[in-house]
Amino acid sequence: MRLILLGPPGSGKGTQAQRLVHKHGIVQLSTGEMLRAAVAAGTPIGLQAKEIMANGGLVPDEVVVGIIADRIEQPDAKKGFILDGFPRTVPQAHALDELLRKKHLKLDAVVELRVNESALLDRVEKRAEETRARGEEVRLDDTPEVLTKRLAQYRSLTEPLIHYYSERRKLLTVDGMMTIEHVTREINRILTAIGALEPKAAESAKSAAAARKPVKPASRPAKKAAATSRAAKKAAKGAKKTAKPARKAAKVAKKAKKAAKARATGKGRKTAKKAAKKLTKKRAKR
Repeated sequence: MRLILLGPPGSGKGTQAQRLVHKHGIVQLSTGEMLRAAVAAGTPIGLQAKEIMANGGLVPDEVVVGIIADRIEQPDAKKGFILDGFPRTVPQAHALDELLRKKHLKLDAVVELRVNESALLDRVEKRAEETRARGEEVRLDDTPEVLTKRLAQYRSLTEPLIHYYSERRKLLTVDGMMTIEHVTREINRILTAIGALEPKAAESAKSAAAARKPVKPASRPAKKAAATSRAAKKAAKGAKKTAKPARKAAKVAKKAKKAAKARATGKGRKTAKKAAKKLTKKRAKR
């Protein structure tokens, strides 16, 4: 499963990415972290990026794409990945498409978390007030002013990606204003619907969750019914045992009756035969 999460700052992309990582065993690829790792590892592309950053320049798209190309070759990314922070622009999306084509990989979906910007600003203002109330210093990047700038940048640079991926039938939109749990469920539902998640795996995850769920103790009526059922079974078993000797006695009686009848029939025939002989002798005398 290979995904991109789209959405303005504060839309919950990081939270949902982590949930997908833990649930499906894929990796989250952050461009910032990948750049730092490549520089630390001293790879050819990392050394190139290090020189650019040391001079205060922005790392060009081709260098970032090169770092992504190296990263997705690593074993932990074979099962799938979520790209975080890339692509940010349409040219970067083109470069990513070309990279995936060369690697014979397919992008499964681009999930857009759609949110209300005014609600995001209200959220940040409230968070800043709570931070001040606790006597703590508000982070420079966690103020309505900074968020307003970041939102403007998102609209001008990144929002065109919504149209770009919609044209390619890769875009899936989720209401990011729902609760975190609802957003997670909806993302998993649509990923299963498009076949990005194996239905069997999804069912296994569901069964595992059900198995982990504690079993509720049986209610009183259920316990009573179970006890009655056991008693009925026991009584039936006892009746069966009692009936067995009776059936045996009846069988013996039947056999005795049959034998008696046979004896009686044999004796009657003998008597009749004797009487017939006597009668024949009498007639002969006459």
